[in-house]
Amino acid sequence: MMMSTTSFRLCGRSCKVESVLRTLYHILPAGLRRRLRSRVERMVRSLKAPRMVRGYLDSSGQWRPRTRISDTVFMYRSENIRIADNVFVWHYSILDGTGGLDIGAGTQVGAWVGLFTHSSHIAIRLYGDHYQDVPEADKVGFQTAATSIGRYVFIGAAAKVLPGVSVGDGALISAGSMVTKDVEPFAVVTGSPAEVVGDTRRLDKRFLKDPQIRGWYEEWQSSSQGTDRQ
Repeated sequence: MMMSTTSFRLCGRSCKVESVLRTLYHILPAGLRRRLRSRVERMVRSLKAPRMVRGYLDSSGQWRPRTRISDTVFMYRSENIRIADNVFVWHYSILDGTGGLDIGAGTQVGAWVGLFTHSSHIAIRLYGDHYQDVPEADKVGFQTAATSIGRYVFIGAAAKVLPGVSVGDGALISAGSMVTKDVEPFAVVTGSPAEVVGDTRRLDKRFLKDPQIRGWYEEWQSSSQGTDRQ
């Protein structure tokens, strides 16, 4: 393959610059080279690292100033996802809005979590090679169901919540759990499928001796709308 004169010139210039940089690097004292390399590596890691983004414009048109969502979170059909304020969604999680997804105020979602509202586990076999030829709304066997996460729920890393599940206020879903049925308020669930193993109010009780903490704890529970402070 022939290389154009322009490409050759550009390659020649970049090769010369790279050669000069390599030469300069190798003539530096070993200690200085290590410090330089360390700084460059830190800079690269910083540029590549996922970041939390504060503030979110909900599909309802409401600005959620205190909600924090990672820039690595994937939202499918975001127009059907409703997120209240004070919500935290960590890195590499999936929020599926196909059938409608609601996340209540103050809820925290760990990394690698999946909140799902649809499944193609039947439709994929019915349509075979023609699966992509039919719109989702017209597919037979393409199942959708709304998923609802209450207020001040904690969902541990790598947990999965399946379509149609409702999670009550104050519940705790342990890391790695597969939630296939509704979770009552304040329930602690774990496992695959997840089962109830406790009550968050028992976990919280020993921390409520502090009057201020107790006041805040009771504040969100006494409000039907949570504490969506602006």
